[in-house]
Amino acid sequence: MAPKDTNAVTVTAESEKKKETDPKKLKKKEDENDDSNLSEEDKELKERLETCVSTVLNEKNEANVTIPIRLTALDVIVNELRTATASMTSVPKPLKFLRPHFASIKDLYKTMENSTGLANDALEFRARLADVLAVLAMTMGKPQDRESLNFKLSGTKDYETLASKGAASKHAEDNLGSWGHEFVRSLAGEIGQEYNQRVIDGADLDSDEPFKDILAMVHVIVPFHLTHNAEAEAIDLLIEVQRLKFLLQLDSINEHNYQRICLYLIKTAGYMSDPDDLQEMFDTAFEIYKKQKQYFDALLVALKMDKLDEIPSLLSECEDVVVKKQMCLILGRHRVNYEVEDDPDEDELNELIGNEKLSEHFLKVAQDLDVLDPKTPEDIYKSHLAETGGFSRRRDTSGAQVDSARANLASTFVNAFVNAGFGKDKLMTPDSEWLYKNKEHGMMAAAASLGSILLWNVEEGLTQIDKFLYSNEEYVKAGAALAVGILSSGVRNDADPALALLSEHVEGDSHIMKCAACTGLGIAYAGSGREDVMEMLVPVVESSGGGATNFMEVSLAGLALGMIFVGKCDDTVGGTIVQRLMEATDEELDHSHARYLCLGLALLFLGQMEKADAMMEAVRTIEHKISKYAVIMLETAAYAGSGNVLKVQEMLHQCAEHLTEDAEHQMAAVLGIGLITMGEDVGSEMALRSFDHLLHYCELPIKRAVPLSLAVLNISNPDYAVIDQLSRLSHDPDSEISQNAIIALGVVSAGTNNSRVAGLLRQLGEFYSKEAGHVFCVRIAQGLLHMGKGLLTINPFHADRMLLNGPALGGVLVLLHSCMDLKSTLLDKSHYLLYYLTCAMNPRMLITVNEDIEWRPVTVRVGQAVETVGQAGKPKRITGFQTHTTPVLLGATDRAELGTEEVISVSNILEGVVIVRNNPDYVEPEDSKKK
Repeated sequence: MAPKDTNAVTVTAESEKKKETDPKKLKKKEDENDDSNLSEEDKELKERLETCVSTVLNEKNEANVTIPIRLTALDVIVNELRTATASMTSVPKPLKFLRPHFASIKDLYKTMENSTGLANDALEFRARLADVLAVLAMTMGKPQDRESLNFKLSGTKDYETLASKGAASKHAEDNLGSWGHEFVRSLAGEIGQEYNQRVIDGADLDSDEPFKDILAMVHVIVPFHLTHNAEAEAIDLLIEVQRLKFLLQLDSINEHNYQRICLYLIKTAGYMSDPDDLQEMFDTAFEIYKKQKQYFDALLVALKMDKLDEIPSLLSECEDVVVKKQMCLILGRHRVNYEVEDDPDEDELNELIGNEKLSEHFLKVAQDLDVLDPKTPEDIYKSHLAETGGFSRRRDTSGAQVDSARANLASTFVNAFVNAGFGKDKLMTPDSEWLYKNKEHGMMAAAASLGSILLWNVEEGLTQIDKFLYSNEEYVKAGAALAVGILSSGVRNDADPALALLSEHVEGDSHIMKCAACTGLGIAYAGSGREDVMEMLVPVVESSGGGATNFMEVSLAGLALGMIFVGKCDDTVGGTIVQRLMEATDEELDHSHARYLCLGLALLFLGQMEKADAMMEAVRTIEHKISKYAVIMLETAAYAGSGNVLKVQEMLHQCAEHLTEDAEHQMAAVLGIGLITMGEDVGSEMALRSFDHLLHYCELPIKRAVPLSLAVLNISNPDYAVIDQLSRLSHDPDSEISQNAIIALGVVSAGTNNSRVAGLLRQLGEFYSKEAGHVFCVRIAQGLLHMGKGLLTINPFHADRMLLNGPALGGVLVLLHSCMDLKSTLLDKSHYLLYYLTCAMNPRMLITVNEDIEWRPVTVRVGQAVETVGQAGKPKRITGFQTHTTPVLLGATDRAELGTEEVISVSNILEGVVIVRNNPDYVEPEDSKKK
């Protein structure tokens, strides 16, 4: 075989390489291919544009190519660029063909840029050239150079110069929108960058002068966006240049787009790190709603901002009585203590704000759903379903018997929660025999359960409770006093029975009566901010001496004050509690109930963010370990529901320290993570991941608080994954983790009758049958699960999850903070604090009523809520819906829509009691007329 000629192969390869890499030949080849692929029409367009470009450039400086001729050629290019339509996936043809000439046109502009004293036509030519370059730079310039904006600004200056000479160009007007939507969006992005750069360079933020040129463009771009269904882009640009208030000066906001604009503003506010920016966004939405005479929506924003001083002006400006009634209904639902004055319908409106008809509506719903019959605790426990029911009873004869007094106490609470608001049960209302099956504190809880059973029905409830107020048994009397407070929760009555009946006991000498009266007042007036109640409770907080017994009264009075002034940042209450904490002895601060005094202080600043800073500094001066606990409670309560990432990081940082003792502040930090991220989907998801890490790597105190934090994230919302996690934790070898997980299961499923949780709790009851503490927790969880026979919720979010109800969250927090030391609180003698949950109880119903607040059943669709912010057109707001006739029950993530055009709702949020009226534009379908 002949040897291979390797050289020949190499030479051939090299020559091939040369052929391929010769750039001139390659470019020529590409051009040939390009041209050969073009249609006749495109070739013609390309030649025409190239001719125009060569005329504009006039590289040979021909004398006969005058400025007017060059302007005409430029006009052709402009016309082609403006009329070119392209699909979203391809570049417009004129832009493609002009790409190779971008550099040469730019060079021409640079030669003209520094020329001064130009004639008018040359000036116009330069301005028009800048316009074309701005459009070309959109795809061809370097992003960081902001060429597109710079050319546009230069062109604008030339147009202004022409106008000052009295030769205003016809092209100066509409010089942005005519180039198309993409160009305007690209320019808006560069304006934001330019603004930030000028701020960094030291421009004065309070003055418009340094930003005059770019703000002039903003004032053109924003109305353009608003009239082209791009509201989100318009708002984003105004936020970038910190001129959001400009929206209020525009006429382009009308009945067609105000909803989308305000919705975007409200939802974006949650992402603002600066409190002033957040406030400005809500203020802007509020003003737009007012301008459009949407007083109900404006009221929702005012409540979200906590601006209760806006309520009188909104009610007085609103001329539609029906809308006023709907506004009063939402004020009642949000537990706002406001009284309408100087209004022809003030009695009826005050009745709605005072929730006086709440019991009536609730019982009517129960009747409609056929759940009026009272249930016994055994109906809930379903002991006969226990897998080893028969055996376990026999087995237990020799083993430790469950404390029957504890079992009866558990049944009292289960009965109180399950029959809450129904007015009758099988233990307490027929006769008072059950009362005497309990001991001391158990008697108190049993008497107080009447308040829960008769919840919201003040008139009838008082007559049934009254007889117990004069009992010889101190504990029964205390329970009756507490029942009066529970009964009045969230309902306003002209006679003010809670204050009248409880005031004497607050000032009395009996310890148990004092505790019951303080707690009763806290529940009855939660969120009302009543000065007269404060004057009664403050002396209790200030009192000293008497050791642990007295400090328990102090703590419960402090907690009651926190609930009454929840989120109100009241100086008197705050000052009194801090003063008492500072003066307390170490022995007092070591008391298990000192946590309630701290919680009372924290509730004062619920959701108020940076307003709590000064108070936190004051609390830091306390020389006791409780100081850390109180500071973290204050901080987490202040940022509750805000989703503030930095605060979550701070809380995680607190958990990084490995402590086995004195770790209460770490438990508060874990609960705080749930508190801060609640109500915000992304934050909640991230928090869930963090909890996994905490369970893996942290010490016991932190692990004990994780189930409680999981519960905060999903109050009355039994999410499958969360139930799964809690179910695992409920079998943990550490008794406190398992007890907290069991209570958390109750909180997560409260009022939902969730069958999966019901099964899990029955199994747990059997699993822990020999452990009294665990069985008590299981019973409480079962009572919460079947709360109000499935018609109630304790979720603090309402109005389409926009508003956070302070008293409701406060009531849940009392339970969760008690769980941090179950042995000394709920499993000891302070179990009656569970009744604070009545502040959070609300019917999860949707009732439609007519203009006279009388029932009017209509068709509604109920499904999972869908986020529609910033979406084009009219997107569907619910998915996977079912059609029902009102009344219907709504879950935590459900949303309802009207299923008929026959009526229109006064409120666009269908929750609670909604007023509907006949649709004046409704036309009955032909086929139904024939029938």
